[in-house]
Amino acid sequence: MPASLASPPANGVARPIAKAPPPTLFSDNPTYAMACQQLRRVAEMLPEVDPGIIERLSIPKRSMVVGIPVRMDDGSTQVFVGYRVQHSLTSGASKGGLRYAPHVDLGEVAALAMWMSWKCGIMGLPFAGAKGGIACDPVALSVGEKERLTRRFTEEVLSIIGPRVDVMAPDMGTDEQTMAWIMDTYSMKVGYACPEIVTGKPVEIGGCVGRREATGRGVTYCILQALDELGIDPGQSTAVVQGFGNVGSVTCDELAARGVKIVAVGDRYGAVRNPKGLNLPALHKHVAAHPQKSVAGFPEGEAIAADELLTQKCTILVPAALERVITGTNAGKLKCRVLAEGANGPTTPEADAVLMDSDIYVIPDVLCNAGGVTVSYFEWVQDLQQFMWSEQQVNEKLRDLMLSAFARVRTLAKDRGVSNRTAALTLGVQKVALEKQKRGLFP
Repeated sequence: MPASLASPPANGVARPIAKAPPPTLFSDNPTYAMACQQLRRVAEMLPEVDPGIIERLSIPKRSMVVGIPVRMDDGSTQVFVGYRVQHSLTSGASKGGLRYAPHVDLGEVAALAMWMSWKCGIMGLPFAGAKGGIACDPVALSVGEKERLTRRFTEEVLSIIGPRVDVMAPDMGTDEQTMAWIMDTYSMKVGYACPEIVTGKPVEIGGCVGRREATGRGVTYCILQALDELGIDPGQSTAVVQGFGNVGSVTCDELAARGVKIVAVGDRYGAVRNPKGLNLPALHKHVAAHPQKSVAGFPEGEAIAADELLTQKCTILVPAALERVITGTNAGKLKCRVLAEGANGPTTPEADAVLMDSDIYVIPDVLCNAGGVTVSYFEWVQDLQQFMWSEQQVNEKLRDLMLSAFARVRTLAKDRGVSNRTAALTLGVQKVALEKQKRGLFP
């Protein structure tokens, strides 16, 4: 650990909070405001970092907003709005997912890109943070419409992406096939197959085995470490998971394989619970057959209101869907022992203040869900080397890096008497900030 993190500021004088960023196109978005608030608070922990660096980190390096005209199946033309934000280019290529969601906007994407920078810093990856999004409802689009949307978006952002510049990956509403379309579109433009332009693509075209499960596995590794520290037997534990997409469903499966009973699951269409434990194989089949790919209506569970899901009594609560779902209003009603943030930004600063006064063990998002970007890094390296690893190698390397990062966060949290979130963010911000400080104003 750097000496600067293990000791108070020089002369015992507290470092002033970095000033808020000037008004920008992102300013009105509450998620972006939350990310900036976290950054300013963490700046107090880093007296060795010039305040100007913190100000630079509060505003993304590059943002692009594009209109995406798409010919729909009925012959009409619909214009979608897409975003790509590169928070930093200092640490290496920017790295981050591409989400398709009705609510996505520039501020949300900017916040997610910032968090990705800290996540890569915590894990020690040679990436900076990026994020992309298209405002659409992927469930309402046919396969052909999604392909045309994806390929046209790729065309629109070609000038700012590249295997050494910006590498995309799946996120909410996108998947392996989405990445395959992006790879193909980019490859046609450069004139050769370029698998390293994206990660999370099918194994058949250079994808990494274990990438789809990586985020959920990383969440599980962190949960098991927390339970071990608390002296709790996984076989005597229960879990509630919000979200049953890629992250949530894999987390459920991985926890169940360790003896944890999954007692409630929900998504944006509904939620179900079964105190005896949900039948996960049956739930997977139900979701696959559901028109919205939802857990809603699962016959082997009791339907519950969406706002009741997070306050169900359990050992482990995993919000693995949207941002800002744990608020100052419901934080005091949580009945879990471990809060494992599978989603990005699920807990507001107001909720954090409440949780600080509770006995809930929080595993913050920038650590907890870092498994996805970590295995994305593995995939990128394999594509560059044209040498593929086995799934056992991937999982072992992922576990080693996750446990090492977990240990660093817990050591700093204990040494400085701060929350796990503050410790994790401090480690992430410090790496990025010091790299910027060493390089200068460019990039």
